[in-house]
Amino acid sequence: MKKLFAYTSLLALLAGVFWVTNVIWFKPFNINHFYDRVFFQFALERPEMLTQIHMLERFGITFHQSKLDDASQAASDEQLESLRKSLATLNSYDRSKLSYDQALSYDVFQWFMTNAEQNADRWRFHNYPVNQLFGVQNNFPSFMESAHQVTSKSEAEDYISRLSKLGIKFKQVMEGLKIREEKGIIPPTFVIDKVLSEMKAFVATAPQENILYKSLASKMTKAGKFSEQDQSKILGQAEQQIVQTIYPAYQGYIDYFSALRAKSNNDAGVWKMPDGDEFYAHALESQTSLKVQPETLHQLGLDEVARIQAEMRSILAKEGYDIRLPVGELMASLGEEARFQYPDTDEGRQQILLDYQKIIDEVSTGLGQYFSVQPTASVKVERIPAFKEKTAPGAYYNGPAMDGSRPGVFYANLYDIKATEKFGMRTLAYHEAVPGHHFQISIAQEAKGLPLFRRMAPFTSFSEGWALYAERVAWEAGFQTDPFDNLGRLQAELFRSVRLVVDTGMHAKRWTREQAIDYMLSNTGMVESDVVAEIERYIVMPGQACAYKVGMMKFQELRARAESALGTSFDIKAFHTLVLKNGAMPLVVLDRVVQDWIEMQKKDSAKGKV
Repeated sequence: MKKLFAYTSLLALLAGVFWVTNVIWFKPFNINHFYDRVFFQFALERPEMLTQIHMLERFGITFHQSKLDDASQAASDEQLESLRKSLATLNSYDRSKLSYDQALSYDVFQWFMTNAEQNADRWRFHNYPVNQLFGVQNNFPSFMESAHQVTSKSEAEDYISRLSKLGIKFKQVMEGLKIREEKGIIPPTFVIDKVLSEMKAFVATAPQENILYKSLASKMTKAGKFSEQDQSKILGQAEQQIVQTIYPAYQGYIDYFSALRAKSNNDAGVWKMPDGDEFYAHALESQTSLKVQPETLHQLGLDEVARIQAEMRSILAKEGYDIRLPVGELMASLGEEARFQYPDTDEGRQQILLDYQKIIDEVSTGLGQYFSVQPTASVKVERIPAFKEKTAPGAYYNGPAMDGSRPGVFYANLYDIKATEKFGMRTLAYHEAVPGHHFQISIAQEAKGLPLFRRMAPFTSFSEGWALYAERVAWEAGFQTDPFDNLGRLQAELFRSVRLVVDTGMHAKRWTREQAIDYMLSNTGMVESDVVAEIERYIVMPGQACAYKVGMMKFQELRARAESALGTSFDIKAFHTLVLKNGAMPLVVLDRVVQDWIEMQKKDSAKGKV
């Protein structure tokens, strides 16, 4: 018996070694193992991502917690080579022999990797790594504040270690900045001015008032596991790193961009870059996951602006407003009415956060008619950190940790309180939280049976298109019966249609920043601070703003196609489950998935299986 047990154990060990060897060093027999291998290779090269998703810590794996991503050109070269090898391995599998689900993963993976290879190769330097929205200089404090957990002494020590490594990362990013300078890829003057203002304010802050210090202090206090002596020692180390490492690194960037400013100009569009028109075509396809022409999107935007404004005029007329005035002017005036504003006080801002949470809690319990699946992860509302809210967008969302240790967070910008008009709050909450981003991203993360990369794939047109589509679903579900709330919904859709016009206007038609601001102001009625932040966002994220409306219209198109084909057998809950539980994917692939589902439903209906 003992011999049999030993023999069985040896076979199991050899089988395990053979499996591990096959998965790690050779082409895996099972393509799902290949997907997981590539995902883990990708993640292992990005310790900040590992911290963000918080997937390994529950197993006691924390090697990444003290590290920052390698932003050097050498690392980028290695990542490009790895991408090419992974694509070659993928293409060596015979797609025709895969199951339906495996073939779907194959198509999603191939699209993603091909796009990533193009971004890492030809278009590597066609961006601005230091910018007012998501540059390394504001991403680092935000990441440390929102993602790096401190519940033990070792995690606090890792926090200090990461502070100590920022100087290295800044030097690595500087390599790429200088290459871009040689190529003539220099941010517009107004972008440089924004980042200089932000960084100067950052280094002018007393170390103990810096977000990196205050966040660490707050996390240790909240953990309740640190003695006063330990807290004092660790905070002393943080202050030392802020003074000796962090501030000098930022000062180096201040010096560099102060000198670079003389070489810049105020041209907004990427047309000014080398092969700028080709790059913009790539950016549009990368963001929308469809082959679309700038002129087509521009005209689509103009048509949608006209359609939505006509619908808004109808509502405004019923409410007694003079619709001879432009819609933008009417909405701007509406937003100034006292009944739609909060007091410009700390208490007013706190009430906004509470009201957002109330809206989310309400809608979360009233979607049974439209959804048979809901996420288990919770979502909370927080204010965008003060150090970056002046240049941040009106709102954004950070997904939950995969191990459930951190909820999803809907961040609201409360810098200009007039920008938070009560009639627009429901729509924004639906977009960022439920049934929008939090709903879609959490359901994908929690999906069973999908390769990891499909649970986390970042397809902008899918996720943003879904969130915009979700605004309409919430309205259909009866959560915006107040006509002014419905005006807020329409204004949000109008805003996304205007984006098509101004994004293509600046990057393809050579509009100036000022032209784009004027168009958005006159057509939406949004407050000027929000409009300026938005337009400057599109300048540093070409094509991304087009993904929202393009994605929404694809979801609407696919739903209408299914409704028409299936008639009374169409089930909206089944449709939503299909698109949510398969994870984000390129729209071109989503189209085929829904068409396949329609054909299957028709066959089942014919067999009496509805």
